[in-house]
Amino acid sequence: MSAAQAKRGIGRSVKEVVARSRSVARLQIRLAQLELKQKLVRIGLGVGLAAGAAVLLVYAIGFLLAGAAAGLALAVPWWAALLIVGGVLLGITAILLLLAVRSIKAGAPPVPEAAIEEARLTRETVRSNVAG
Repeated sequence: MSAAQAKRGIGRSVKEVVARSRSVARLQIRLAQLELKQKLVRIGLGVGLAAGAAVLLVYAIGFLLAGAAAGLALAVPWWAALLIVGGVLLGITAILLLLAVRSIKAGAPPVPEAAIEEARLTRETVRSNVAG
């Protein structure tokens, strides 16, 4: 076997390896796309089921509150029972809003203060070492 034949054989082998590598890469990409599509379908189905459950939860809470008002109406007039349940709901709403405002104020403004301070210290350190 001559050197020229050996070079041609190596060249063909390299081309074959490259072609097979491309083929494997394409197959891996296709597999990843199929897997991602299956997972997205499952996630979409899960989100739809969760949304349905949330709607049913809202109705269930409404019925439970109506039941509480009906039970309370055995002791007080209907209008008073409805006012009591409504007042309790307004109280809970006010507490939740106060907690929400407190939480929002604690997080505002959304600036990464620790990271900014660390960057400032790093800049000062670099400047002092470069200048000194």
